[in-house]
Amino acid sequence: MQNAPTVKLPLECGDCPIRHNAVCARCNNEELISLDKIKYYRSFQAGQTIIWSGDEMDFVASVVSGIATLSQTMEDGRTQMVGLMLPSDFVGRPGRSIAPYDVVAVNDMLMCCFRRKPFEELMIKTPHVGQRLLEMTLDELDAAREWMLVLGRKTAREKIASLLMILGRRNAALNMTVAKSSMEFDLPLTREAMADYLGLTLETVSRQISALKRDGVIELQGKRHVSVPDFNRLIDESGDDADGGLLT
Repeated sequence: MQNAPTVKLPLECGDCPIRHNAVCARCNNEELISLDKIKYYRSFQAGQTIIWSGDEMDFVASVVSGIATLSQTMEDGRTQMVGLMLPSDFVGRPGRSIAPYDVVAVNDMLMCCFRRKPFEELMIKTPHVGQRLLEMTLDELDAAREWMLVLGRKTAREKIASLLMILGRRNAALNMTVAKSSMEFDLPLTREAMADYLGLTLETVSRQISALKRDGVIELQGKRHVSVPDFNRLIDESGDDADGGLLT
C-alpha cells in the first residue's frame, strides 16, 4: 500500500512514519526516550508466520510497514481470517501472554517491538501510552462491530465497497490527510484473501470488482492499484452514509 513506505534503520522515534498514529502518538519527548530504550525492530518476509495461535507471545509491537492477517483455525482445520493488521496497528495485548490468533505477514513487514514485561511496566510510568492504547482498543472494538454488520447484512457489492472504503480511509489517516473526493491506494490482499475475509467466493469477488470498475466507481491499474474518482460514490455503494452510519 502507499501507506507502507520503505523504512531504513536505524530509525529514531521522531522520524517514524507511524509516529502520529501508533501507540506512542501522545508521548512527549521524554516519554519517547523511555520507549526508545526498550524498543527493537523485527522484519518478516511475505508469508512468514509472526506468531501462532496458542503460543506464548513475549513481545508486543506496532506495525511500521507492511500488512498482516489475523486468523483462527478450528479443530477440523477450517480457517477464518478475522482481521487485518495495517501500519500503526498494535499487535499483542499487555497482560496476556498467549496469542489468540495466527498472525501472518501478507507482504514484507517491519515491526517496532517491545518485550511484554518491560512494556507493561512502562505503561504504569507513562500514562500517555496506556491512554493511547485504550483509545486504539476502543477503535478496534468499533471496527469489529462495524465488520459484523458488513458480514451479516450487506450484499456482496456492498462488502467489496466497504472494504475499499476502509482501506482508503486508513491510507488517508496514516498519511495525515483528509479523505478527499478522489484517492489512490494499493490493495494489501489478493482476491483470494479478500474472498476469505469477506465470506465470499473468489468468483464473486472478481465479478463485483469488475462491476465496480465497469460502473466507474473505481479504476484499476493492474490487479492491486485502486483509484477512486469519487469517494462519496464509493460510500454510497457501501451502504453507509458519509459519517459511517448505515443508510436506511
